[in-house]
Amino acid sequence: MFIGIDHGTTAMRFAGDGASFKISREEARTFEVSALEKLCPLDEIEGIAVCYSMGDGISAITPIEQVDNRGVVSRDGAGEHIGGGTRVYDAIRESGLPALVIPGLHRNSPTDPRFKAYSHQTSPEKIGIAYKAFLDQGPDLVISDISSNTVTLLVTGGTITGAFDACIFAPGTRHGALDVDAIRRIDGGECTANEAFLSAGVGCRMPEEEQVRTVAMFAAMECAAMLLLNRSAKVVLAGSLAPAVAPEVAELLQMQPVVYDEWAAAGGLSLIARDVFHGRKEILGLVVKL
Repeated sequence: MFIGIDHGTTAMRFAGDGASFKISREEARTFEVSALEKLCPLDEIEGIAVCYSMGDGISAITPIEQVDNRGVVSRDGAGEHIGGGTRVYDAIRESGLPALVIPGLHRNSPTDPRFKAYSHQTSPEKIGIAYKAFLDQGPDLVISDISSNTVTLLVTGGTITGAFDACIFAPGTRHGALDVDAIRRIDGGECTANEAFLSAGVGCRMPEEEQVRTVAMFAAMECAAMLLLNRSAKVVLAGSLAPAVAPEVAELLQMQPVVYDEWAAAGGLSLIARDVFHGRKEILGLVVKL
């Protein structure tokens, strides 16, 4: 079996060959490799694809034993640091099981150089969603992952063009871009920039009755922006909020999106592991160093 591990905002998701389970990031702090036996016996694991944080320390899909500092420049930055993802990554590395680390997209990635106006484009688990959608839906895609935060990618001709990261544009339920009010609070010493990011989602900023509509509007705007670069692309929505926002996104874009659930990332990562360990040398334009 090939296994994908999604380091999500609120949970760690594990999937392979139709089987899956998830644990909260707090629960993951005590993770042991034996937990993978919920999917299959350990001696039947042929390969694993692992994500960690922003994945900005590597730009190629790389065997875990060749990766320094878990594949990140620093643990500091936009996001909540709990320790569960660190424990899962280290347990997989120490296990000796064959494992790959998936990079995020950043200034050293082979994306359209215009997206490098921003230092970071997306974290690694979104590559799993994009790969699953590519295999299912074809080579031209706009993929928006919508849950605690919103991240949107563009795939053109089977190659990733670029992405909008969570702190750039559309909010999710928890996280979002820093507006003028947030900048004032940071400059005034009321909070850190990361604390402002972690409380910039619609759950903190909008009345309950407007939250889903607001996320849907901004997610649709991100998709529309990506469609400027590839007007023939299909729109794919993923993440825990995707089913809820899909009707309004469809109405705003005047096109019907394909909707995946919260398991798309882990499932797609397992497919990356399968294809790389079977000899594939690139995934969506990302080089494999194997």
